[in-house]
Amino acid sequence: MNQKLKKHLEITRKEFRGIIVFFIILLLIYLAPYVFEKFITPPTKITIETINPKIKEIESFNQKYEDTNNDLSITNENHQATLFNFNPNHLPIEDWMKLGLSEKQARSIKNYESKGGQFRTKADVKKMYVIKPELYEKLEPYIQLPENKSEYEPQKSYQEYKEYTKPAAIKVEVDIATADSAEFTKIRGIGPAFASRIVKYRNRLGGFYKKEQLMEVWGLDSAKYEQIKNQTINTQGKLKQINVNTCTFEEFRNFPYLSYKQMNAIINYRIQHGNYKSPEDLSKIAILNAELIQKITPYISF
Repeated sequence: MNQKLKKHLEITRKEFRGIIVFFIILLLIYLAPYVFEKFITPPTKITIETINPKIKEIESFNQKYEDTNNDLSITNENHQATLFNFNPNHLPIEDWMKLGLSEKQARSIKNYESKGGQFRTKADVKKMYVIKPELYEKLEPYIQLPENKSEYEPQKSYQEYKEYTKPAAIKVEVDIATADSAEFTKIRGIGPAFASRIVKYRNRLGGFYKKEQLMEVWGLDSAKYEQIKNQTINTQGKLKQINVNTCTFEEFRNFPYLSYKQMNAIINYRIQHGNYKSPEDLSKIAILNAELIQKITPYISF
């Protein structure tokens, strides 16, 4: 009996080694979680608390990107634009900002000029990527540039400047109210292209009621005006007037003193509140100031 039991319980050295290895493996399996937890950093659990800061970082980055992009591609919404006749060539940054551009937009235009860029027509201004279409629509009536390149008159050289600034030998008096292009060329310092621009602007305006309005013609600055004013007279012929109680947008469209937005405001206010009786009624329109109303009064009727 003992011999049979001993025979069943007896193990070989090879089997004993196998048992030892088996227990070692079990021990390693048992200890593995503790070793892993101690020496290896577990991955961060993704929770609302951990993801919120990342979301805020992304939103902050997007906001900074949008702010930078807005500075270069749209007008400064917080800046109240003041519209006036202007030549975009060599216009100071401060004046661009008065027209509704941000400082970064204005500096972008000045960088374009510093690299040799020049505005020859109104379309050249429209091509500037920092001026959005809606802003250009407001500025277009005030841009003192020709529509076509053929009308563009480049700046004169110093020698040419000296020549046309010499006093005229013969007294010339050109009536700016009625003169055609040929008559305007009799003025010393006024060439054919310049004369054509004066006539076209007078037609758009509806006539001149004072000589100083010549300075509103593109390229005719105060210095040139001083040179030619004594060669001109103004008989103050009948001005072409627009009836604000019956006019359509198309009749207003080419009038240089008003932006498209101001034209629409005049027409819409009339539709909503009835006919105007006097220039004072126009002061009820928020986007028309007293100075502008006084300026347009000679050209409107009731």
